[in-house]
Amino acid sequence: MTDLTVDFFVRLESEVWEALVQGDPEADSQLLSADFLGVYPSGFADRSEHAGQLSGGPTAGSYSISEAGIRMITGDHVLLSYRADWTRIHEETTGDLETMYVSSLWSRVGERWLNVFSQDTPAE
Repeated sequence: MTDLTVDFFVRLESEVWEALVQGDPEADSQLLSADFLGVYPSGFADRSEHAGQLSGGPTAGSYSISEAGIRMITGDHVLLSYRADWTRIHEETTGDLETMYVSSLWSRVGERWLNVFSQDTPAE
């Protein structure tokens, strides 16, 4: 049985962030469910679009996760909410620190936990 703690889900979420920092679409895709839905200021994204953003390399330069908390939806579904402070990898924004609040729904599928939904809200 998995120890369902904030630290456990922050580690899972950090794997997604690491894929963004490393520019690894395969690692990113393996962490997302086939029916993944991302809701972002730019619109909706499915798993292939989320991983596809990495086809040109990394999209994040650095990140930190803070203020994390979980809500147990069921024994197999956990909502992780947190603050992310991060930098983009784009010519026009390299090095600019951005802050957003993220909610990610993780679901147990067999022996694995997969991200099925994520919503990013930019901080004002």
